[in-house]
Amino acid sequence: MRRCLMVLLLFVWGAMAHAADVPRKVLVLGDSLSAAHNIPVDAGWVRLLNVRTTKMATPWTMVNASISGETSLSGRHRLPALLKKEKPGVVVIELGANDGLQGLPLKALADNLDSMIEASKDAGAKVLLLGIELPVNYGPQYRDGLRAVYADAAKKYDVPLVPFLLEGVALDPTLMQDDGLHPTARGEPKVAENVWKTLAPLLM
Repeated sequence: MRRCLMVLLLFVWGAMAHAADVPRKVLVLGDSLSAAHNIPVDAGWVRLLNVRTTKMATPWTMVNASISGETSLSGRHRLPALLKKEKPGVVVIELGANDGLQGLPLKALADNLDSMIEASKDAGAKVLLLGIELPVNYGPQYRDGLRAVYADAAKKYDVPLVPFLLEGVALDPTLMQDDGLHPTARGEPKVAENVWKTLAPLLM
């Protein structure tokens, strides 16, 4: 009996040790807003959050697969290989800004988000969706439609949503680059906080 108990304990301890060795990864699939555009990489919000996640009681590593210029379609095409390679526990999807800036059909964006969320969930990962707003010159109809795409996807798949990644940053010229689209290094900590509030519960 004692021998069986010892074997069982060794098995449990071994399983726990193995689980601790398995890297916990947060895969960020985004565009230039997540790729530290025109600022030092270490100043970008993904790297800033990585400082936090790697110091958690149960550490997580942020894997930034974001590419400047990425659209939802190109992200959709890249995601399966990334899921296979990284095996993330959480996937953060920050795509759609370039779709909007190019005036691409919102139905296509919705379909691409659906596909990426489904692929992530099928791979066993939790999903966080990051929304984005367009400049006012794109008109209320398109801007409202873009908001609805993110909200509808979050509701459809029951995934958390940050409605506007650049909340508290986009309208402050001291925190934005001259192009009016990307945060400066000074604005990135606020962007990181916007994400962290919704991401943190997924890492518990």
